[in-house]
Amino acid sequence: MIAHVVLFAPRRDLDAAQRLGVLDSFRAAAEAAATVRSVRVGRRLRHGLPGYEPAMRQDFEYFAILEFDDVDGLKAYLQHPAHADAGRHFSASAAAALAYDYTVVSPGELAELISAAKNE
Repeated sequence: MIAHVVLFAPRRDLDAAQRLGVLDSFRAAAEAAATVRSVRVGRRLRHGLPGYEPAMRQDFEYFAILEFDDVDGLKAYLQHPAHADAGRHFSASAAAALAYDYTVVSPGELAELISAAKNE
């Protein structure tokens, strides 16, 4: 499985309509691409344990994880016109953002994952 992980900090000056525009374009992109298998979105939780939260140098208020069966499915999503529209909203609305793609395995498959990384 492939996970597309996005961390997002919205600009503070966004009004309600702009925030909704970002959400609507993201939702449309996730629904338009048939290769998206799962979508999860969340907002940062602060629990107050000492030493953990203060160590985070950047505050990303939201995250999204989109899952795909394979790299071709991820590429199809990233090249979909609806993703391009979401990207425009995303770029215009972000104070900071990160997006990374990961190969995801179960804990029992970790040795294979590490072995594959050595061979790249």
